[in-house]
Amino acid sequence: MNLMRLTSTVALLAAFSLLARAAKPKPCVTAEQAAQMVNKDVCVSAHIYDVVELPDGTRFLDVCSPQTTDEKCRFTVVSLWEDREDVGELRKYRDMDVQVRGIVRPMHGRAGMVINHARQFNGGPPKFKPNPKLVRGFSAEQDRPPIGEPNLRSQGGRRAFMNSRDQVTLPAK
Repeated sequence: MNLMRLTSTVALLAAFSLLARAAKPKPCVTAEQAAQMVNKDVCVSAHIYDVVELPDGTRFLDVCSPQTTDEKCRFTVVSLWEDREDVGELRKYRDMDVQVRGIVRPMHGRAGMVINHARQFNGGPPKFKPNPKLVRGFSAEQDRPPIGEPNLRSQGGRRAFMNSRDQVTLPAK
């Protein structure tokens, strides 16, 4: 009985220590360090010097100082037009220190992070976007599954055990 209680206590303590480690937020890195962490989910701590908006609605948060030339700036933060409603107004972050979480991706010779939801400024994850190759040709109104799964096919319909072209001749009586 005591051995069983001791084992359960040790298991419980191990679970709590794992939860404590998992709950601890990851420290934020600088924009220069984030440029070296391509394809990783990181928190970036940076000063926003300016917010630049292109004619197509794409917005950039300029994290490089005005003395840094554009060629030497190795990191950028981007918000696309289609995410404008979820991200909100970005001009309020001008001349502020922010912490942004997201996945660092290669972007036209530099590293960058796409902001597609406002919760990324509070350490939250980016908005989920499905892979367009997996949802091609799928509509919610259809009765068929989104992918051609062989296990879901009828395998010949009513007569799966025998091909309809096969004819069985019965012996004469």
